[in-house]
Amino acid sequence: MANHESAKKRSRQNKTRNTVNSQHLSKFRNALNKFKSSVKAKNEEEIQKSFSLVNSILSKAVKKGIFKKENISRKLSSLSKQISKK
Repeated sequence: MANHESAKKRSRQNKTRNTVNSQHLSKFRNALNKFKSSVKAKNEEEIQKSFSLVNSILSKAVKKGIFKKENISRKLSSLSKQISKK
C-alpha cells in the first residue's frame, strides 16, 4: 500500500488510466469482431461500415496515446488487405 501522498495519487491515476484504456481496448475488439464477421459473410456494405468504425476507433486511440501509431498502421493495413482478398 502506498504511504506517501504522491504514491497514493499515482495509484489513483493508474486505476483511472487502466479503466479508460481497457474501455478503448474493448471497443476495438468488438469492432474488430464485427469486421471479421462481415468479411466472412461477404457483405460489402457492412464491410465498409465496420472498417470505417475500426479505423475511427483506432485513430482516436492513437491520438490519446493508448496505442502506438506504427502498430495501428500495420493493423489497418492488414485489415484492408483482407477486404481486397475477398
